[in-house]
Amino acid sequence: MRLWIKDPLAILADGAERGVVIDQGRIVELVAAGREPVTPADRVFDAGEHVIVPGLINTHHHFYQTLTRALPAALDKELFPWLKALYPVWARLDEAALESAVTVAMAELMLSGCTTTTDHHYVFPAGLENAIDVEVAVARRLGMRAVLTRGSMNLSERDGGLPPDSVVQDEDTILADSQRLIESHHERGDADGNGAMVQIALAPCSPFSVTRSLMVKTAELAVRQGVRLHTHLAETEDENAFCLETMGHRPLDYLEECGWLNDRVWLAHGIHFTPAEIDRLAAAGTAVTHCPCSNQVLASGTCPVHGMESAGVTVGLGVDGSSSADSSNLIQEVRAAFLLQRLRYGVSAVSHRDALRWATQGSAACIGRGGDLGTIALGYQADLALFKLDEPRFAGHGDPLAALVLCGAHRADHVMIAGRWTVENGRIAGLEIGDLVRIHQAISRRMTASL
Repeated sequence: MRLWIKDPLAILADGAERGVVIDQGRIVELVAAGREPVTPADRVFDAGEHVIVPGLINTHHHFYQTLTRALPAALDKELFPWLKALYPVWARLDEAALESAVTVAMAELMLSGCTTTTDHHYVFPAGLENAIDVEVAVARRLGMRAVLTRGSMNLSERDGGLPPDSVVQDEDTILADSQRLIESHHERGDADGNGAMVQIALAPCSPFSVTRSLMVKTAELAVRQGVRLHTHLAETEDENAFCLETMGHRPLDYLEECGWLNDRVWLAHGIHFTPAEIDRLAAAGTAVTHCPCSNQVLASGTCPVHGMESAGVTVGLGVDGSSSADSSNLIQEVRAAFLLQRLRYGVSAVSHRDALRWATQGSAACIGRGGDLGTIALGYQADLALFKLDEPRFAGHGDPLAALVLCGAHRADHVMIAGRWTVENGRIAGLEIGDLVRIHQAISRRMTASL
C-alpha cells in the first residue's frame, strides 16, 4: 500500500515540497513542487497542517532513571556525589520497575518525535540479570527502533569505585551475557545493513567503573561480533582528575590504550577534551553525543559541538538519563542544544537547522545508521515525525521549521516508524498514558520510600 504524505506545511528535505511516498517501510519517492507522484498512491495523508522532519534519534539515555526524577536526595549535586546519592535507590530495581521505566521513557520519547533510541543500562542487581531482554520486549511491543547497549560495571565501592557491590557483576558474567544478547537480539538488517529494528551495542559505564581487562575484552568482542561500542567520557573535570590519579592517564589516552579509539565507538558527553584530543577523535572517526540539558543541570560544562564539527567529529544528540535531564523529550533537547551552542559560539555559527541535524543525521551516524536513518531521502527508512503548529506558542510564526526549535515544540502529532504510524493525533495506540503514569509513580514512591 503506497502512502502519499501530501503537501506538508514544511518538510526538512530538498525536492519534497509536495511530500513523500512511502511503500514497504521505505521512502520511495520525493514529490517536488508542482508535481504528482510518478506512481499513483493507494492512500493519501493530508499533511497541510504538519511540519515534517526525519524521525529524531536519541543516542544516549538511561531508561531506568525515569523512576528517580527530581529526587530530593540528589538535588543540587555535581556528578560524583549525585551518583553516590542515587546508586542505593537504583540497587532496588526489579523487573516490574524496569519494564515500567522503559515503557515511560520510550513513550515520552516517541511522543516527542523520536523514532530511534539508544539506552545505556549498566545496573544489574540480583534478579535483574535479564534487564536488556526486558527492554527488547518493550521496544518490540511499542514498535520503536532501538539500539540497546549492554552496560557494565565491575568496580564497586570495595574496589575504590562509586557503585555499591549489589549492582556490579564480574567480568565473565558480563562478557557471557553480552555474547548471549548479541546472538539473541542483534539484527543485522538487509544486505546493506539497513532496516534493523533492534540492535545491541556494548557499553561499560565508564573507563573508571570497570577494569582495564573488561574494557579491552569488550572491545575485542565488539570487533568479533560486528557491533558498536559506547561509554561515558570527559563529562567532568573531576573525571579527568580521577583518571590521572588512579590510571596515570587522561581518559582519552586510556581509551586508546584499551582499543576504543576508532569508528566503532560513540561517546556520551565529550565536554572536557583538549583541542588536540578533538583532532584525535576526528582522525579516528569516533563520534560524540551532546546532552545539553543534563550537562546544565549537573553544571558539568558545555560540549564544544561547533569546534568538534569544524575538526571533523560527528556529533549527535541525547536526552541522557531522567535523573539528570529529568526529561526524555528529544525535540526539547534540540532547542536546548540550539540555545546552549549559540550562546557559546554566536548567532552566525549555529542555526536551528544545525540543531535539527544533530538529532537526525548526526545521531544516525553515531549509531552507524547514516545510510538508512536520519534523512528524508530515497531508499531511507520511513521514520518521520510530524508536528502541528496550532498551539499559542507558535502563534505568529514565520518559518515553520525554525518555529519548531525557536518556539519550543514539545509534542509530535503523528510519528511513523518503518512505514507504520506509532503515534496518531498525539496518542500511542494501545497505551493508556494515565494508567502508565499512575503505576510508574507508585513504583517510584516504593523505591524511594526510605530516603
